Amino acid sequence: MAKACGLVVSDLEGKWPNVFLLALCEVLALSLWFSATAIIPELKSAWDLPDWQASLFSSAVAMGFVVGTMTSAVLGLADRIPAKKFFMYAALVAAAANALILLLPPTSLMIIVLRFVTGACMAGLYPVGMKIVATWARGDTGLLVGLLVGALTLGSASPHLFKVTGGVDWQFTIALASVLAAAAGLLINLVRLGPLQKKSPPFHPTYLLHAWTDRPLRLANLGYFGHMWELYAMWAWIGVFLYASFNQSLDTTNGDEAAWLAGVVTFAVVGLGALGALLGGVFADRMGRTTVTMAAMIISGICSLVIGFLYGGNITLLVIVALIWGVSVIADSAQFSSCIIELSEPEFLGTMLTIQTCIGFLLTLLTIHMIPPLVDLLTWQYAFAPLAIGPFLGVWAMARLRQHPQSVRLAGGNR
Repeated sequence: MAKACGLVVSDLEGKWPNVFLLALCEVLALSLWFSATAIIPELKSAWDLPDWQASLFSSAVAMGFVVGTMTSAVLGLADRIPAKKFFMYAALVAAAANALILLLPPTSLMIIVLRFVTGACMAGLYPVGMKIVATWARGDTGLLVGLLVGALTLGSASPHLFKVTGGVDWQFTIALASVLAAAAGLLINLVRLGPLQKKSPPFHPTYLLHAWTDRPLRLANLGYFGHMWELYAMWAWIGVFLYASFNQSLDTTNGDEAAWLAGVVTFAVVGLGALGALLGGVFADRMGRTTVTMAAMIISGICSLVIGFLYGGNITLLVIVALIWGVSVIADSAQFSSCIIELSEPEFLGTMLTIQTCIGFLLTLLTIHMIPPLVDLLTWQYAFAPLAIGPFLGVWAMARLRQHPQSVRLAGGNR
């Protein structure tokens, strides 16, 4: 027994330095996701960028990610290519695609193609990072998954900080994100995989309907779809909303002050979500997956309904609500994947996670493009309100899952 315990301790030696280095690589690499989205207010002002094209700056990445993850799953790339090499290749190609934006005018449609390529490469970054961190998981899966989602969140927020430190220069934001992603591609080679390496289950197209015919999986997926309905539309447009609101509240003809303040607050709103994701993982392991997801979605849904009424008003109150929204909108994210892992049979797992991710990101394409027409039709006061449909549907689904007998498999019996 003593010998076995010694082997466990020896196997896990160096766990946290490697996990934190992996998280750093994720933060650096995922800065690419919103590198172009963060500069939309400046491009719309300087280049008269159309709303539909501005939407594609974000949704093209999601489209690329959907295609990339499905292709990776069907071809088994995550199994056929060593994880660290897959991450490195994906990060370097994505960094190059993002950097090529600097050679084009902001109105060029080739930028949309480059954003699609960047999104496709994300299939080798975030999912592969999850696979690597799982090799170190021993009774703390919620914490480790929450840490990786937090890294994704912080990486997604970082371009808004780059924009501020670069004096709202859009080229600086794009260039720095590209350099950091390339650095992540090199640093990943220093990460050591843990002792719990397992081959991922293969993708089985014949199992596709199982995600819908199995009631617990269907409810967990509906919860995730409600979450994704809100998340990326909020992340994509909160900076534009804040810029427009601050521009009106400050009552100034100089938009630089509003742009700087919007950049700082947007970074805080999205970046604080990293803390929400981490704490969500910790609490979900102890209090229950459905408990945490329902609480987070109730709060975020209320924020999406309320925040529009603060447009152009008191800046302090608006920032407070935006920060609460930023934390709550991502706090539940990792738990939906955890639900699928705990509720699926091993032979279905690869397919179930692929279906959940792909449909979830397909939904984001609708909601990201939905916001600009809603602004034109309803103004910013009501444009975010339809996003509440998602989390409230998610709360219903997770409440039903909580009542299902199979929910005892969640978080060691913590529903």
